[in-house]
Amino acid sequence: MIRTLDPAGDAEAVLDLYRRAADFLDLESGRTPDDAVVEEYFTDAPPGGDSTASLKLGLLEDGRLMGIVDLAFGYPSARDAYLGLMMFAREARGRGRGRAFLRHVEQAARNRGATRLLLAVLEANPRGRAFWESEGFGSPRVFPPARIGDRVHVRIRLHKSL
Repeated sequence: MIRTLDPAGDAEAVLDLYRRAADFLDLESGRTPDDAVVEEYFTDAPPGGDSTASLKLGLLEDGRLMGIVDLAFGYPSARDAYLGLMMFAREARGRGRGRAFLRHVEQAARNRGATRLLLAVLEANPRGRAFWESEGFGSPRVFPPARIGDRVHVRIRLHKSL
C-alpha cells in the first residue's frame, strides 16, 4: 500500500525506516538516523519550494514502512516534478518495489500536471544510477562536488519525460 505520510502520525515509522536504511544515509551524508533527519524529510523542499506542496509518500507492507518518497513540484521549472528521495529499507531492496513505487510517483506527477520528472543520483551510488537509467532516465547533467552533511559528492541530475 502506498499512502501520504504525516509528520505527526508517521515520524516514528520514518525514523524506524531510516534506521533500517542507515547504509544509504551514511553514504549520502555520514549522518546517523535521528529525529532531526526525520524532521528534514518532512520539511525539505527544493530551492524556492514549499514543503507543504510536496508529496511525502510511504510504501507499507504488513503495516510496516518499507520505503519513502519525497516528490516536489515546480522545480527546476513550472512543469517539472523533482524526486528528492526514494529510499528503501535494506530488507526491501532488490525485489521490484522500486519500479512499482516509481510507477506510482510518475502517475502522481502527471496528475499534478508535470511533464518531466527529475532527480539527482550520487556518483558514489552506481547501483542507484543503473536503476534510474534502466527506468528511462537520462540526459545526465553533472554538478561539481558539493557537501552533503559530512560527505562531498558529485551529483548527476537525470530526467525522464512523463
